Parts: sequence; structure tokens; C-alpha cells
Amino acid sequence: MLKNFDELIEAAKKLGKRKLAVANPYEVEDLKALKRAKDEGIAEPVLIGEREKIEEFLKKGNIESDMEIVEEKDYYKAIELSIQFAREGKADLIMKGLVKTPDLLHAVLDKEKGIRKYKLLSHVGVLSCSRYPKFIIMSDGGMVIAPSLEEKVEILKNALIVAKALEIETPKVALLSAIEIVNPKMPSTLDAALIAKMAQRRQIKGIIADGPLAFDNAISKWAAEHKGIDSPVAGDADVFIVPNIEAGNIFFKILNYLSDGKSAGVVIGAKVPVVLPSRADTPESKFYSIVLSCLVSRYT
Repeated sequence: MLKNFDELIEAAKKLGKRKLAVANPYEVEDLKALKRAKDEGIAEPVLIGEREKIEEFLKKGNIESDMEIVEEKDYYKAIELSIQFAREGKADLIMKGLVKTPDLLHAVLDKEKGIRKYKLLSHVGVLSCSRYPKFIIMSDGGMVIAPSLEEKVEILKNALIVAKALEIETPKVALLSAIEIVNPKMPSTLDAALIAKMAQRRQIKGIIADGPLAFDNAISKWAAEHKGIDSPVAGDADVFIVPNIEAGNIFFKILNYLSDGKSAGVVIGAKVPVVLPSRADTPESKFYSIVLSCLVSRYT
């Protein structure tokens, strides 16, 4: 089991360089993360866009780089070319440059030329915090707004791909809600209980799942025992499935900004992992997302 980002980086180095296609890479922070990934032997970036503009941003960031540049001045054609590279096996993963997220996702999901593979695209966040002894894998805080029971099952399955990349043999899954008891007036508790039962009956294989669990019970053995909860997941969860996008987004950003944690993220559900960084992400966080996605690319 990989427990921190240093171990993640070493595992990615052992894997060897993965081909990474980036459309319209006109952000200094993105280019710094890409250069670091190349220099550390983790990724081989292919920058798709206007050469002169790319070189301008490399110069602006004082980045000396021999990263491959594929000339394509048209904004949409650059996106399509990155998707084509993935579809044809010329890229192991793709990354969003200075591109509107809906434009990239539209190309990913295109019925004729896209690279959709699984039933659902979902975002999986990975966080490392000093007060928790291993990675926190969280989903979905970025893609599916109000997931149905069926969609939550697919979100979980996508998250398990990331857990596998982190070498977690039997992931412990916490199905989160605001409370730890089933309450028909709170639908997320019903969904959590049903998915936990599905795992118990091996409809979802290879995991230990419990829910509904409030976050404190999932993260703290003491809190669970104090509330009289006897669960193999309590205080030892690997994967945290949130009830909706608001909960996931707030969850991720609170831990990212108010703790001393580090984070990465990847979109799962396409033929290759999709790195979808926020413009507010640091170069370090973007680098970690590239590293994570390189490892995940073995399993998509």
C-alpha cells in the first residue's frame, strides 16, 4: 500500500515515463508541473497548441525544456488532437491546459470520436494529511452533481481503480452522510446502507464497506467507539464516498486549504485518465495529479 506522495512518486518512477497529451498548455504553473514530471522520469509530455505561444509561456516561467510541441493553432482542434492521441494509443493520459472544462469533456464523451469507456465519468481526489496514517481517497467532488444510487455505485467502482493503483489490496469504504443511522427522510443514508449491503453480498467485490457513516466515525476510531459504532471501516477508511458534489467539493477543499495536507485528483471513466486541474491549484498539486494519473493509467 502506498501511504504518501513520496511513495507515490517512487512508484511512478519505477513504472517509467507515460505519454501525456496536453491541449492548449498556456499556463506557467501547468508547464512547471509538466517539466517536473518529465525531469523526474514520470511522464513524457506532448504540448499541443500554438508553438509561439507555448514558448512565450515557457520563457515567462523561466522554464528550460525540451518537451515535444505539436503545432495546432486552433483551440478546438488542439483538444480533438489530444483525444485522438489517447484514442489511438499515442497517449497514456490527457491533461486539461487553458481549456474550458465543458469543452474538454464534450470531446472526451463524443460518441464518434471520444474516449468514454465506463458508464460514468467521476472525479477522484486523493489527499494526504499528517493526522491520518494513509491516503484519503474521496469521490465525487467534481463531476456528478446529485448522484442516484446507481451512479454512486459507478462512482465507487471508479474510485476503486484509484485504490488499486495505490496498491490497496482490500479497500475499506466509508459511505458518508451527516449521520450514522438510516433515516428515510435523509436519502443519502438509504443509499449508503444499500451500497454497504451490496458489498456484503459481493455484488461489489473486493471491498469492505459500511454506511451510513458520518465523517468523524469514518476517520476516527475513538469517535466511532464513543458513539457505540462497531465497524471494521470506522477509523480506518481508505475510500470515502460522499452523498453529492457539494459535500465532496467542500470536503476536498477544507482538507486541502486548512490542513497541512497535499492533494491530487483524476477523472476516471474514459479510456485514459484525465488530469483536470483547477487554475487555483499549485504546481505541486498539479504535479501530484500527473503522478497519480500515470499510475492509474495502468488500470483504465
